[in-house]
Order: sequence, then structure tokens, then C-alpha cells
Amino acid sequence: MSHSALYLLLSIMVFFWSGNYIVGKVALREFPPVLLSGLRVSLAGLLMVPVYYWDRGRAGEKWTKGDVPLLLGLGICGVALNQMFFVLGLSRTSVAHASIIIGTTPILVLLLAALRGQERITAAKALGMAVALAGVALLKLLETAPGGAQGPTWMGDFSVFLAAFTFSLFTVYGKGATLRHSSVTVNTFAYVGAALAMAPVTLWQAWRFSFGQATWAGWSSVFYMAAFPSVLCYLIYYYALSHMLPSRVSAFSYLQPPLVTAMGVVLLSEHITRGLAAAAVVILAGVWITERC
Repeated sequence: MSHSALYLLLSIMVFFWSGNYIVGKVALREFPPVLLSGLRVSLAGLLMVPVYYWDRGRAGEKWTKGDVPLLLGLGICGVALNQMFFVLGLSRTSVAHASIIIGTTPILVLLLAALRGQERITAAKALGMAVALAGVALLKLLETAPGGAQGPTWMGDFSVFLAAFTFSLFTVYGKGATLRHSSVTVNTFAYVGAALAMAPVTLWQAWRFSFGQATWAGWSSVFYMAAFPSVLCYLIYYYALSHMLPSRVSAFSYLQPPLVTAMGVVLLSEHITRGLAAAAVVILAGVWITERC
């Protein structure tokens, strides 16, 4: 596939991932965060199973028992924990804050990839990382944190950071898996494994929840979160990861903050403060320097 086609796929991925912040806020109006995470992962796992059997029959791919620990580990870390932290964070912060913090993912990917010898940190990249981290500090120093679940909070932002960190682990440690297996196989193991790992908590939350109160908007939001940002976007992400460097693929995440922030203003009536705008510029500048050098 040409680079132009890859960039088009990654642009589609960014669009659906950006919409996930808005749709997630809608879903959180009707479902508690932990249950929402479990439902999303479980439905995504179900959607992946027929895709896996279709791909396996077409490509004739095989895996061994020795591959299972890594594939399941990627699922627990990069899917179960990632999406749990994301939804928990989104329930306690604004979509603008969440998207800006997720925008630091390339920095985390570069650090982890450097530790594994996949990439090298130059002086210019180190400068870019320092600028981005200064922007994160600026975000917390200048941005006010109104009370309540809808405004940005320290715990919400930290939970989103953990989501970025676990996804970075998924990206770096999954690079080797993509060399031996298709993106369909990697993501099927990831989502089915994550769904099984979360099953006890999901069932416990479901037992206590009155599903009759959920509306079509709530269920549509759950389906969107499972089908598009989870299944479709992860397939695109892992396919691109098998053809590009991890930091180059994750660099597309810095397109999310401006898009998500604009969506939040238009669809959720969120406000852009001077502190938020200043911090966003500094963070994205740092990520840009890191990726360009």
C-alpha cells in the first residue's frame, strides 16, 4: 500500500478516535464508567471473532501456544487497562483536556521504543519532549478545575495519562507481534482476552445496573465506541504499525486535540480558556519538534 493510502487510513482513524471523546461523554450520561468499559470491550471482542475467522481462512495464518502470552498481554494492557483508564478519565475531565493529554502519546512511545532499542533519542528529540512535558505542567498550572464530573480534575487527567501510557506499551511491545501476525489476529486476541479478563467486573456491574433505563442514544454510543474507535481504528493502527515506525504512526494522535476541542465546543458546549489554549500550543509544539527531528 502506498504512503498516501496509509495516511488516508490514519486520517480516518483520527476522525473516529476524535468522535470517541464526544460519544463517550454521551454514553457516560447513561452508563457507569466501569460498566461502559466492559460493554465496549466485550462487544468489540464479539465483532472481532467473525473478522478473525474470515482473515484466517483467507491468509492461512497460524499461531502457536508460545505466541499466546504476548498476544493476551497486549490485550490486557493495551485494551482492557487502556480503555478502562480512558473512560474513567473521561468521566472526570473535559474532552479538551483528555485529547491534549492523549496527544503526548508519541512522547511516551518514543521513550519506550528507545528503551527497547527500536529508536534513538537525539538532542533535538529530547528538547521536544522537554517542551511537551512543560506544556503538561502549564496545563495544570493555568487551567482552572471546576468541581463536578464534567470539569477537568487532577484524577481525571491522570487517568487519561495512564490510558496514554498503556496504549504506548501496546504500540511498542506490539511492534514485534505485527511482524509475525496480522493486525486482525493481534486485535482479536487483544479484545477477546481483554473481554475475558474484565468479565467478572463487567458482570458484577451489570447485575447492579437497570438496563431498562438506557436509551437508544446510550446503546448507539456503546456500539459506536466498540465498532469504530475500537475495532476499525485498532485494525488500521496495527496495519500501519507493520509498515511504519511506531513513533511515526502515533504522531497522528497530535491531530486529535484541535479536532476534539472543536467538537467539544460545538457539540458539548465546552469552553476554551486561555490556559487551555496556551498549554495545548506548547504541548503540540513539543510533540511536533520530537517528530520532525
